[in-house]
Amino acid sequence: MSGLDRVVKPKTKRSKRFLENRGPKLNENIKNAMLIKGGNANNTVTQALKDIYALKKPYGVLYKKKNMTRPFEDQTSLEFFAKKSDCSLFVFGSHNKKRPNDLIFGRMYDFHVLDMVELGVEKYVSLQEIKNCKCPEGTKPLLIFAGDAFEMSEDYRRLKSLLIDFFRGPTVTGVRLAGLEHVLHFTAVDGKIFMRSYKVLMKKSGCRTPRIELEEIGPSFDFVVRRTHLASDDLYRLSLKQPKALKAKKKKNISHDAFGTKFGRIHMQKQDLSKLQTRKMKGLKKRAADTMEAEDQNITNTKKAKQN
Repeated sequence: MSGLDRVVKPKTKRSKRFLENRGPKLNENIKNAMLIKGGNANNTVTQALKDIYALKKPYGVLYKKKNMTRPFEDQTSLEFFAKKSDCSLFVFGSHNKKRPNDLIFGRMYDFHVLDMVELGVEKYVSLQEIKNCKCPEGTKPLLIFAGDAFEMSEDYRRLKSLLIDFFRGPTVTGVRLAGLEHVLHFTAVDGKIFMRSYKVLMKKSGCRTPRIELEEIGPSFDFVVRRTHLASDDLYRLSLKQPKALKAKKKKNISHDAFGTKFGRIHMQKQDLSKLQTRKMKGLKKRAADTMEAEDQNITNTKKAKQN
């Protein structure tokens, strides 16, 4: 058993609360990301990590010191930092002659590397180079993916899932219209991935719905996919498994149509309409003659029954 997997028993109430917060839950904590630069990272990679950290704030940890590690060869250091900082997502930046301006996006499962995708930065425009108003820190972005490659290729499909995990932010029940301020657009075409960041501007349109314009705020990346390290199908399915307590129970006799309208089916016993209470009106009141006729009929039926 390695040092990371050993069982730690709390000695104080504070450490017990800390371990309970780190432990598994039905509703997991927000996924944090750690951004690490390698031992030979240049200014471009360092600035790119800072800009990605600015998009991820406040759910991220930026390591400023250089770390001599190679994720595709040895993942022990990444798993150690992930457990230490309680992060399930990471970006590792490096630069060398063979693979210049390199960014590795990855995610963890049970503090072990699940997926890694290596992206090379061919063109980069930082946040500082685009001089305009930025979105507030912690704004939940709207993610848009364009390109058939995200649906046709397994590598691109996993990369799309990884990018959604990385930039999605906290889970919310509803979003107001004015809260849609930030858009992240990913386009896959000709073996490249173009990442653009926009701010949503709502202009007057003369009606209730505003006119929408997009203003680029940065950062801007032109990526090319290099190496991939993807989990097996069994491990990937295991990582997607949810506890039974979170699965919605099916309710009987309730259905929904295509527009979301809720319909319910009620089962009732057969109703005796002769005992149905109607509205009391003088016109529906029984007359004396009808009453006498009914009584005579009952007497006749009784006599016949006795004779038989």
